[in-house]
Amino acid sequence: MADKNITLYGLTTCIYCKKVKELLDDCGAGYDCIFVDQLEGDERKQIIDAIKKINPKLSFPTLLVDEETIVGFKEEQIKEALER
Repeated sequence: MADKNITLYGLTTCIYCKKVKELLDDCGAGYDCIFVDQLEGDERKQIIDAIKKINPKLSFPTLLVDEETIVGFKEEQIKEALER
């Protein structure tokens, strides 16, 4: 898991976003967490545009592990991506 670039895009009200966050914490992964509903203006637009490039449906949670995109709480897929 060393040197992985991990970003979690989520919403503060999303239970599955919370579950992904807890899983990453339990695995000891270092990651950036961006709660889109807490952003405003141009920053929010830029982040939404970035998410749409990797997840056109703009659903949450959207997890980016290096170049792999995982949409939703998919525990096994997330663990596998962290171990690669």
